Amino acid sequence: MDAVERIEVAVRAATTDYMSTIYNDAFWYTKKNHFKDQHKHSQFLAMVEKTCHLQLRRKQESSDGQYAHTSALEHYLITYGEPELPPSWVTFELLTLGQLESVILNMRSSSDVNKISGSLGINGPLMKSWLRTYVRVRNICAHHGRLWNVGLGVYPALPTSTKIKWLDDPSIIDDSSDRRKRLYSVLVSLQSILHVISPNSSWAQRLYDLLDEHSEVPLEGMGIPQGWYRDKFWAQRLSQ
Repeated sequence: MDAVERIEVAVRAATTDYMSTIYNDAFWYTKKNHFKDQHKHSQFLAMVEKTCHLQLRRKQESSDGQYAHTSALEHYLITYGEPELPPSWVTFELLTLGQLESVILNMRSSSDVNKISGSLGINGPLMKSWLRTYVRVRNICAHHGRLWNVGLGVYPALPTSTKIKWLDDPSIIDDSSDRRKRLYSVLVSLQSILHVISPNSSWAQRLYDLLDEHSEVPLEGMGIPQGWYRDKFWAQRLSQ
């Protein structure tokens, strides 16, 4: 969950920063020309409008204290009369990971998606695939479901570019391997992005410590090979 949440925040920021800047429009998400499926786009805007209306009907949040402030959404709605909907960086703060994924999947320009994903160290098709998998993993974790030895049903696409951080021995996870359909490919993809967006993260070390603490749990159930931590991809994170 820690890794997924870090990546979720990074995708939100990358999307709103890039789109707002390149189109010089803080409200770009309200424009239908940026999206492929107009029906889905209309549903998305309706959801944002409903969220804003519900916020206005709530009791105003308290901002007592030096470090306590109202939410960005409430601040916008009670401070500005128009535009009706808030700027993208406020709106995207409200989205679930699944909603964020849906917006990105519906974006019309593959060039925009590639630019956004570039800040994560991957390309557009990988970001779409990996986000879909992370939504599934996040939902399992949030509902305390079993993750360690299940087939996820959706799996992260494998990178083909050597510029993308991946296992030193990529044959460990390939399309013919059962590991492709297990948790290990997800763990590798998470660390691949963390290497770019949070290079000082201790997530890999904490993963190692967790598996070491519960050494009785079969690694095979997660698709993790014996001695996985010796691969340079992991070793360089564990030696810090």
